[in-house]
Amino acid sequence: MTSWLDVLKETELRVGFPDVFKSLGTREVLDRETLQHRLLLCLYGLGTHTGLKRMVPSHHDLTYRELLYTRHRFLEKNAWREAIRCVVHATLAARLTHIWGEGTTSWAADGKKFGAWDQNLMTEWHIRYGGRGVMIYWHVEKKSACIYSQRKRCSSSEVASMIEGVRRHCTEMQVERQYVDSKGQSEIGLAFGPLLGFDLLPRLKAMASQKLYRPVSGRAGDYPNLQDILTRPINWELIRQQYDAMIQCATALRLETAEPESILRRFTRNNLKQPTYQALAELGKAVKTLFLCRYLDAESLRQEINEGLNVVENWNSANGFIFYGKGGEIATNRLEDQEIAGLALPLLQACLV
Repeated sequence: MTSWLDVLKETELRVGFPDVFKSLGTREVLDRETLQHRLLLCLYGLGTHTGLKRMVPSHHDLTYRELLYTRHRFLEKNAWREAIRCVVHATLAARLTHIWGEGTTSWAADGKKFGAWDQNLMTEWHIRYGGRGVMIYWHVEKKSACIYSQRKRCSSSEVASMIEGVRRHCTEMQVERQYVDSKGQSEIGLAFGPLLGFDLLPRLKAMASQKLYRPVSGRAGDYPNLQDILTRPINWELIRQQYDAMIQCATALRLETAEPESILRRFTRNNLKQPTYQALAELGKAVKTLFLCRYLDAESLRQEINEGLNVVENWNSANGFIFYGKGGEIATNRLEDQEIAGLALPLLQACLV
């Protein structure tokens, strides 16, 4: 059996990803070989959530204070994302196309609840899964490479998390097709898909209750075989009137001058009479109708979406195997440490891939 430290060491030899962890000070006193050794132990302790103290007994030449110094001096949040980017890019470059296929632009996104201490601003009680904790939301491409991860509150919008991952991922890949489950989509999310240049492909749970919207008014007799699932026509005039406002919101998301969650918070059912919300809902209904027609017509599309979501479900199932320390619970009230835990786990998984 290959140990996790061997996996990290092999990845370090092939990719050199620990080089991105630089000192926050103006100079480094430690030689790089000693520092690399301590960095790998810190990555292992944080990624498995066993902690830094567990690394000391098997390495008698180290002390806990030395590892803690390395953790606070070198392991800065942006450096974690850069390390993940290096490993992911190396994985994509090393793939044999006749085995893995050409580089993909299709991702799947899903979240997983992790138990967490509750005396902080992030931990909440999860209504669906029960228990207190936080959500870690993943973006995983079709061949199991994690592109982006983010820590969220249990009550935060998965649609906003999906959009944030598409816009702010740390790789050079361009997202063209995004797979989500029922919780990761909404009419507003479907509307932002074409505005931001990607195709949102959800796996809808209540498919039998979905309705198709008519393209124009005054032609109720069209499509006689679809009368039972047809509803009112799309209000195209409202979309034309609010087009500039919708583009402004999409531009703010594209340029990252606004948080997706703050934008989507404006477009909820509490603002049913807000014109831009109504226009986005109409556009989302049109996009959803087109998607449903494609989804029901093409078996290959249904298989593609199911395959993509199975990848991220397999990713979630491996979390308990890797993140086993402290019962898999994020045992800290420091928000920075919670976020580091959410970055160390995908880095370990990326090294395994």
